[in-house]
Amino acid sequence: MQETQREVKIYGNYIAGEWVAASSGETYETRNPGRTSEVVGRYPLSTAQDVNRAVEAAHRALQEWRDVPAPERMEYVHGLIEIWRRRRDELAEAVTLEVGKPIREARSEVDRGIGEMRFTAGEALRVGGETLPSGRPDLLAYTVREPLGVIVAVTPWNFPVLSPIRKVMPALVHGCTVVLKPASATPLTSVIIVEMLQEAGVPAGVVNLIIGRGGEVGDALVTHPRVGGITFTGSTDVGLGIYEKAAPTNKKVQLEMGGKNGCVVARLGDVKNAAAQIVAAAYQTSGQRCTAISRVIVLEEQQEELEAALIQEAQKLKVGYGLDDGTTMGPLSSRNQLQRSIHYVDLAQKDGARVILGGKEATGEAFDQGHYYEPTILTDVKPGTPAALDEIFGPVLVVTPVKDFAEALRVHNEVRYGLTSSIFTDDMDLARAFVRGSEAGMVHVNNGTVSEGHMPFGGVKQSGMGAYGIGATNKEFFTSLKVVYHQHGEGSRPPVRRLLEEEDPA
Repeated sequence: MQETQREVKIYGNYIAGEWVAASSGETYETRNPGRTSEVVGRYPLSTAQDVNRAVEAAHRALQEWRDVPAPERMEYVHGLIEIWRRRRDELAEAVTLEVGKPIREARSEVDRGIGEMRFTAGEALRVGGETLPSGRPDLLAYTVREPLGVIVAVTPWNFPVLSPIRKVMPALVHGCTVVLKPASATPLTSVIIVEMLQEAGVPAGVVNLIIGRGGEVGDALVTHPRVGGITFTGSTDVGLGIYEKAAPTNKKVQLEMGGKNGCVVARLGDVKNAAAQIVAAAYQTSGQRCTAISRVIVLEEQQEELEAALIQEAQKLKVGYGLDDGTTMGPLSSRNQLQRSIHYVDLAQKDGARVILGGKEATGEAFDQGHYYEPTILTDVKPGTPAALDEIFGPVLVVTPVKDFAEALRVHNEVRYGLTSSIFTDDMDLARAFVRGSEAGMVHVNNGTVSEGHMPFGGVKQSGMGAYGIGATNKEFFTSLKVVYHQHGEGSRPPVRRLLEEEDPA
């Protein structure tokens, strides 16, 4: 693709229905990870003062928004979808410029957003309680769900489209208002999403956007007394820090954090098919996905066959600039992410692992302009070593051979994470044992770590608080359950049944 010089725009925060600069007057810039000489945009360095303005705006808007009828809230999402289709290519290009994803992958993320928004819109009409029998006469016992309040949505850089809509859309349909804080590396996609919400007519203050560094802005958001809930996707260390800061005010917190997702291969006939799915799950977004398969635990008798198949599949990947035709794996998002992959590969080799594919930075005229690393496979990675335990978050797949299924399950569960897991096997007894024994919020049998927008999503251990992000379980976070005991008439009145019997002429 012919390189063109893009105009560098200055963007603002969106507070109470207006685009405004940060109170500090300062800005920062983001750069294209595939061509680091290119500035993508300039954005506000917000302060605690800006945070307070945004949260107060959301609080004021909440008083009316929570009473907007559910079908009306649903229609705002439908309106957004129509605008979304028109700006689809612009949004996809922004994903590639900010993250480095191949454009085909960016378009897939944008298109997937439409399906998820359709489902979420319908959830506005499915937020119900239940009526339960009472032990007392003439007493109606039931539950209702009410909006949680002002929601702070903190989103990561690796899915800058899906992550915001998975938080903002359910908040809106459940009657909450929102302050969105995107990752400082990828604010442009959130700017575009909020522009579309504005065009769709969402009332001022219902959605607010704060851009800036995580420190001052993040702490001010998490500790603000008007905030009712915090939904966060990102690293485990940052997520646990948010949890600690929110605890003194008893805010509701939803955490979707890191993963070191294991895949067990045992007693399998079609190894090539498994390898194709593993490679797809391992190297999408250059391995920078919390749900990426990052380690394979294979029974020794199938190690050689599987490794050959993995190498064959990974060699089909075309590393390159995200906007170039044919690219299937783009750069890493930053120099720090690139250095992280380099560090762990070097460390693994010192621990006795072998590189059987890649293992180094991609170099050459085009690659020297960005943060590129070769698709890498490490084998003979020992359990308990950093490469086997730590989330590398790069295009590095580690292979650990084991003697039997019992050892495979033990090795799988040794990590502190528990987001997603998978097994490839023809033995359904093993599959069932893995489903029951794997310590993960989501389990896959004979498929990669895909997720669907109508299904619950989330992990356990230090990956999260369970699978209740996205899907129908969203209401568990975005609403509060209220229990109602409603006595009909005076407490001394006889039960309805007795009154009916007394009036029965028979």
